[in-house]
Amino acid sequence: MPRRRIPSDKLWSSRDEQWVKLSVWRKNSGGGADEEPMTTGNDVSRRNFFKTVGTVAGAAGLPAMAATEAFAQAAPSLAGLPETPASPFPTLNRRALGWMRFLWEKSTTPDDWTSNGVPHPWWDRYTAPVVLSYGRFDLSFSAYGIIMMADQTPAWREVYTRMTDEMAQRFPTYWGAIDWLTQIGDDPKRANYPPRVMATLPPDLRGNYNRFGWTGNGVEPWGLQRDPIGADGYLFFRGWFHLLLSTYKYVSGSDKWASPFKVVGYGDEEFEWDHHRLATRLEEQYRQRPEGPQCENTKIWFYCNMAAALGMYLYDKVYDRQTHRAAQNFLEYARENYVGVSADGKLEWVTNYYDPNVGFKLNGGPAGGMSTAFLLAPQNREFATFLYEAAVTASGYRAPDAEVRSNAGLLLMARELGDTAVADKLKAAADRDSDPRFFGKENEMFGWWTNAPTEGYPRGQASATMMVSEIGRPGDWGRSLQAPFMDKFTAPTVEGVDFPAMGLFQAWNDPASGTLQVGTYAASPSMSGAATTFNVTNLPNASAVSITVDDQPFTRFEVTGPSSIRVDTTIDMRQFRIVTGYRDAQRQADEAPRQQPERRAAGAAAGLAVTQQQADNTTRADRPASRNLFSAAGAGCPCCQG
Repeated sequence: MPRRRIPSDKLWSSRDEQWVKLSVWRKNSGGGADEEPMTTGNDVSRRNFFKTVGTVAGAAGLPAMAATEAFAQAAPSLAGLPETPASPFPTLNRRALGWMRFLWEKSTTPDDWTSNGVPHPWWDRYTAPVVLSYGRFDLSFSAYGIIMMADQTPAWREVYTRMTDEMAQRFPTYWGAIDWLTQIGDDPKRANYPPRVMATLPPDLRGNYNRFGWTGNGVEPWGLQRDPIGADGYLFFRGWFHLLLSTYKYVSGSDKWASPFKVVGYGDEEFEWDHHRLATRLEEQYRQRPEGPQCENTKIWFYCNMAAALGMYLYDKVYDRQTHRAAQNFLEYARENYVGVSADGKLEWVTNYYDPNVGFKLNGGPAGGMSTAFLLAPQNREFATFLYEAAVTASGYRAPDAEVRSNAGLLLMARELGDTAVADKLKAAADRDSDPRFFGKENEMFGWWTNAPTEGYPRGQASATMMVSEIGRPGDWGRSLQAPFMDKFTAPTVEGVDFPAMGLFQAWNDPASGTLQVGTYAASPSMSGAATTFNVTNLPNASAVSITVDDQPFTRFEVTGPSSIRVDTTIDMRQFRIVTGYRDAQRQADEAPRQQPERRAAGAAAGLAVTQQQADNTTRADRPASRNLFSAAGAGCPCCQG
C-alpha cells in the first residue's frame, strides 16, 4: 500500500517534547535514588526504573498537555471529517473514522518498547495502576474495534492489517511484559497497602500477601521463570496476545505470526515462539487446569481467563482447529464456581479472582461481571446474558426516572444484546460524562478523553472500550468473533488506498447484485480534491467491469490485468458502485440481512441460573472449601477500585 506520511507539522504543531526527554532520561538513568531495590540481586535498576518511569511519565503527562495542546484541541476553523451517507450496506460512522485515524497514528509512529526505550505516552500505561497500567492492554483493547471495523469493510483490509501487525510487534517486548520482568518475588510494600487494597485480600494474610496485579515472578513453588509465555502463571500476557494474533490472522489472512518470532524475557533473554505453539500451550494448560491458569502468581481471574478463551475461540475459527474444547472445561467450572446464584435463580456474586493455594475468592456483587460478560458473549451468549441481566437489574437503569451514569461495560453489553432502551440511556450518559471529542490539527481524529487525568491524548483503554459501542450494529461484536468473512481473501478487494490522505468508509461485496460498494472520503481533510488512485483486485473478469460514482457513469479506470483494475479519482466523499460480477453462492454472510439480534429473555437467563444452582448443589461436596469475601469497595471489579 502506498504510504504517504503526512509531515508531523501537519498533524500537530509540537511533537511530544516530554516523551523525547523521557526517552533520553531512560537511556541515561537507572531510576530514582529513593526507590527500593528489586528483590533479586540482578539488574537492580529494572524495577527502580519501572516504578520511577511510571511516576515520571505520569508527571510528564501533565506538562505534556501544554506541549501537545495543538494535538489535543479541536481546530474550530476546519470542518474535520464529514458524516458518512446512509446506505443499505454497512458503513463506518464519523467517530469510527476518527478513531481509525488516531489508531493509525499511534500504531505506525515508531517508538521504542525495548529495555533501552520508552513507549510513546499515548499508549495507556496509566489506567488501573498495578493491574492494567501496561501498554499491552491498550494494544489488546484497541484490537476489539479493529476487528469490528474490518468486518464493516471486509473488501478493504490493508489499513487494519498494518495497524494490527504494528500492535502485535509491540506485544512480545520488554515493555509488553514489564510487570513479569520487574515484579520479582513478593511485593516489598505488601505490609503497607492502603485499606481499600487490604480489603480485597484474605483477612488472615493481610500484610503478608501480594495484592492483585502483582505478578510475583519468582515466588514459590515456581521460582523465577524467565519466559513470559512459557511461565506457569502470567496468563494475562499470553492470553491477550493470543487474541491479538488471532485477530491479525482474521483481518489479514496472513500466516506471518505462525512463523517463529522472538519474545523478550527476564534479563532481555529471548525465547522463540509461534502462534501455533502459543495456542498449544494454552490448550494444554486448560486441559490440566479446568479452574483456569493463573493470570498472575497466584490468582486466577475470571476476566483474564475469558480473554484467553476468546483468543482460542477465534483461533479455531481462522485456523479450523478445536483448541477451544479445552477452554469449555473452564466455562463449565466458572458456571459452577465463579458465580453465586440464589435459590430463586438470581445472581448474588461474581468472582473477581480465586487463589487455589490458599482457597480464597474475592467476590463482587451482581453488577461486577460486565467486562467478563463482554468477552464471554461470543463464546456463550446465554451465560453472558445472565450476567448482563443481573447487572442491569442491580443498576436500576430500566426505571423511567433512573439517574444513569456512564458505564462502558454495561453499554457494550446492552448494545450487543440489542437492549436499546438501556443502551440509549447509557449512550446519552457517555456522551455527557466521558468527553467524546474530535481533535488534531484538522479535527481528523476522535477519542473518548474521559474524566481521568490526561496525558494530552485520549485515554487508550477507555477510548478503545467505548469505541466498540460506536461500530456496526447490535450483535456485531459476537458476529466478528465468528470470523464470518473468511471468503473475503478471494473476493473483489480494494487495495493501494493512499491512507491516511484518503480512507474508505465502505467496502462491501454484494453477491446478490454482483457489485462492490466503495465509499471514499478525505481522511486528512486538507487533502480533499487531490488526485489519487486505488486498485480493485480478485475480479472475476476485469474487462467486464463497469462503474458508477454517485449514480453517474464513471470511466476513469484502467484494466491492469485479467482480474484487476486501477481507478483514477480525487480525494472526496464519493460512493462507487463497481459491477464486478462476483456472485459467490457460498457467501451467505454477505447476502443475509444483518438484523438486530433479539435480547435473550429473562426467563432464559433464569433457566441458566437454576441449572447453575443445581450444579452447585450436586458438586459442592466434591470441591475443596474456599473462603468467600465480597469486595468492601463495592460491586465493581477491584482492579478499578485501587
